[in-house]
Amino acid sequence: MVTTVSPAAASEESVLRNLAQLYAYDFADIMGWDIPDSGRFPDRIVDGCFGGGHRHPFLMRADGRLAGFAIVDTRSRLTGDDGVRDMAEFFVARPLRRRGVGAAAACALFDRFGGRWEVRQTDSNGAALAFWRSLITAYTGGAFSESFHDSPAWRGPVQTFICPHTR
Repeated sequence: MVTTVSPAAASEESVLRNLAQLYAYDFADIMGWDIPDSGRFPDRIVDGCFGGGHRHPFLMRADGRLAGFAIVDTRSRLTGDDGVRDMAEFFVARPLRRRGVGAAAACALFDRFGGRWEVRQTDSNGAALAFWRSLITAYTGGAFSESFHDSPAWRGPVQTFICPHTR
């Protein structure tokens, strides 16, 4: 399966917002959220992605078909440091999971931005924690650290590393 990751254009904002609904629905299951009375989850995660700031949205495709999205922040959510990349949001559609799409997309984004990274998971999302630990171990050859944060900025596991393929 050929996975591509490309920057989402402003004209694709509605596509990103639609995918954010699927992402939120997955989180509803993990977090025990109810479906909103409107039938639509908030999609604030897309806000700020198309204004040229620190949020960079990407669309994933597998064999040419839409497969998911990612949002990379070019500053740390934990410290606000501009020298750290943060995998702010990452979503692969259920039918394409466990087929290498997420791993290929994540590695492409790590390579694209290089530098120092933080990858965070919600504490109750065991599948995401297992995915990121395995992927980052393989990507860095085990050269990463993991900590648990419990602060107003974030509560949950965080892997930190320096991209071994920095441009």
